[in-house]
Amino acid sequence: MTAKNTFKKKRDGIQKGIYFIINPFVKFLIRIGVTPNMVTTIGLLGNLAAACIIAWAGYLAAIDPTHLRFDLITWGGAVTILFSLFDMLDGQVARLGNMESRFGALYDSVLDRYCELLTLGALSYFLIMAGYPVGALVTFVALVGSIMVSYVRARAEGVGIECKVGFMQRPERVVVTSVGCLACGITGLASPNTPYAAMMILVIAMAIIAIFANITAFARVGVCRATLSADKKADK
Repeated sequence: MTAKNTFKKKRDGIQKGIYFIINPFVKFLIRIGVTPNMVTTIGLLGNLAAACIIAWAGYLAAIDPTHLRFDLITWGGAVTILFSLFDMLDGQVARLGNMESRFGALYDSVLDRYCELLTLGALSYFLIMAGYPVGALVTFVALVGSIMVSYVRARAEGVGIECKVGFMQRPERVVVTSVGCLACGITGLASPNTPYAAMMILVIAMAIIAIFANITAFARVGVCRATLSADKKADK
């Protein structure tokens, strides 16, 4: 078994475990009349709240860069991971409630992109206001990679190719972002007089996304190229 297949197997196993835990709640939502699009919208609003918390930390850092609000970054990470769970809930509500629709899939995908734009945009703002312009640039590259991963998949599906390869997909990006914020915030609160180490944790988390998300995007382009080339040869 290749490393790729091993990772996919573990990822699918974790996903099934999460579904087993959340399914009773999903069934409750279905019974009270909650639709998948409602769940998706709640997820967006939660991520917007997280982005506002992080952006507020950036605003306060601009006023007083010697006193960074690591408590707000901790809260931002916690709210992000909490409401990103709605990304799994909406799909399960749709499947178990027999409410799957093409528009629902499109709506979910669009709002997912908004969530990432809001969160990573807020983090980039926080870093530049806190005096870490290189970290802000790294976060911007992470944002570009995150959007391109999804864009390449969408364009691939537009030409009839299912393209889900790559390590840094949305669930992984959410986990890295949230854990990075939580670790940064907790470390900063524990050592408020030496914020550099805490900020580096956040920058490293963004660098991981920046590197692997863009690798994933180009890997998907490569898969599409190989698939289309093979189809062209088969047509001859």
